[in-house]
Amino acid sequence: MVDAKLFIGSDIVEKPAKGERKSPYDGRVAAAYPLCTAEDAEAALKAAERAFGATKKAPLSQRIAWLRDVAARVKEEKELFARTITDEIGKPIRFSRVEVERCIETIELTADALVHLRGETIPTDATPSGKKSTAFWRRLPAGVVVAITPFNFPLNLAAHKLAPALGAGCAVVLKPTPEAPGTGYLLARAFIESDYAVRDALSVVYGDAEVGGALVSSPIPRVVSFTGSVPVGNIITKSAGIKKVSLELGGNAATFVEKSADIAHAAARCAFGAFVNSGQVCISLQRIYVDAAVYDAVAAAVAEETRKLKVGSPYDDDTFMGPLINDEANERAMNWVESAKKEGARCIAGGEIRDGLFLPTVMADVTDDMAIVCEEVFAPIVSLVRVENFDEAVKKMNDSPYGLQFSIFTNDLKMTQRALEEFECGGIVVNDVPTVRFDIQPYGGMKLSGVGREGPQFALEEFTEIQSVVIF
Repeated sequence: MVDAKLFIGSDIVEKPAKGERKSPYDGRVAAAYPLCTAEDAEAALKAAERAFGATKKAPLSQRIAWLRDVAARVKEEKELFARTITDEIGKPIRFSRVEVERCIETIELTADALVHLRGETIPTDATPSGKKSTAFWRRLPAGVVVAITPFNFPLNLAAHKLAPALGAGCAVVLKPTPEAPGTGYLLARAFIESDYAVRDALSVVYGDAEVGGALVSSPIPRVVSFTGSVPVGNIITKSAGIKKVSLELGGNAATFVEKSADIAHAAARCAFGAFVNSGQVCISLQRIYVDAAVYDAVAAAVAEETRKLKVGSPYDDDTFMGPLINDEANERAMNWVESAKKEGARCIAGGEIRDGLFLPTVMADVTDDMAIVCEEVFAPIVSLVRVENFDEAVKKMNDSPYGLQFSIFTNDLKMTQRALEEFECGGIVVNDVPTVRFDIQPYGGMKLSGVGREGPQFALEEFTEIQSVVIF
């Protein structure tokens, strides 16, 4: 069990009231954490405000060394981090280990990107009204950052905020997800205890709406970086005031399987993309649009691949899918299945809870007016929709309030080119699932899927401001 601590700056503040995070798999206590208040949030923000004077002056060499040291510390305790993720959220241990590796890579990539954070000269005499001068623009740290992270990737998505924000010279207050306080604490501790750390640059508070609301509405932060649901993103947008707000929100990821595609490959990848992390990923494959000429073959192949997936203890190395995050998520998933059945869909794989675990589920004969494809399900359920051609597929895929990532399976180059031109989303994947994300790439969505981009190089822009300089 991890005993998470409240950090106000670099100092641990003891609080008598504690909460517990229990495993969604077996109910064991995975972490204890202090029950924080709005006053704790304010104290953390004030500590960050004071620390910003030092963080913005810290030499780039120190900040780079800081990140590399944190990456090394995480590497030394890889199994502790992985086990904590599995304990807290029920992620299969094999995927928790992958997340730890990705966290290390994210921090190292950020250290590399810091060297390239630069501006450029400005030719102020380029127009008749201009005048010769020495002019340039540069990027400066934005100020205090509030980072609010989700449960589905509690380590790597925290790294995607902490590494670029601290690396850019900002001071940060982290509020990790209530479902994984131990994971957030362990990562923050690695930053705070580093020999290269700027004192008080990072604070950590725990809690839900009260603490989050106090952080977001305060006039102290310059940047709020949030990953989570659209409803909470709306609340943040309305209460933040004049700040830089970066939002990575929901998705309703879709793919089109075109008749020239390799069906076996498409089916295997669709099963992976729909059910990895129990479908609890913003870019989990939720909608599969299939050319009518190959619909039956694709449906049968996806169902077959789905039944091959091992559902069971997240501590077994060969388990693909463990529990959902809580009992309410199980109930919501069953409600989605029953609702789709009533509307005329067929369940061709899964669709039940066995030994307390919701099975990966494939729904066939789904139509675009069913709720199961109109909203984000955030569960291990994928829907197959028959279409006549690409034109129908792209219209249905784009007919969504979300636009995070889409994909297409095809061996037709012209079809690929059309997808790149017509898909309305932040990221496009060709011949794999929209669930594919590399940490080095820009990541974010259009429409209700968010504002801003993550990925080390691109997150650095979110946590900095442009300053223009003219010298005569």
